[in-house]
Amino acid sequence: MKYLLFLVGAVTLLVSACTQSAPAVTPEREVSVDGKIYRVITVAQLNTTLGKKDFLLVNVHTPYAGEIKGTDLFVPYNEIEQNLVKLPDKNAKIIVYCRSGGMSDIAAKELTRLGYINIRDVQGGMGAWEQAGYQLIDAPK
Repeated sequence: MKYLLFLVGAVTLLVSACTQSAPAVTPEREVSVDGKIYRVITVAQLNTTLGKKDFLLVNVHTPYAGEIKGTDLFVPYNEIEQNLVKLPDKNAKIIVYCRSGGMSDIAAKELTRLGYINIRDVQGGMGAWEQAGYQLIDAPK
């Protein structure tokens, strides 16, 4: 009898979990740097915004390890300040990414410290992009 009650309970939980609707798209997460904010987005959010591209997409990974289609610029994460002339004004929307998220996190923080106010960092970078089923261009095999 105890086994039957356990089984009924387990099946009820499983059915309940499977019938719940999927959660809404994760909102952008804000990160504070010296009182200024940049946002972290998912690869799904990046993919959606690529359809209505109104930003500069910057690959900050070094060495080169491939790219996401639509990439506008390559600037090594540790050479951001030396390459400011390549970037638009400090109000422009800029999305940075790298291979796994570490280098782009550093780049997003540096850009924010330098006064850029509309920075986005792609969480998980190209690794998350591929894991979500999206294709990279020129990725080494």
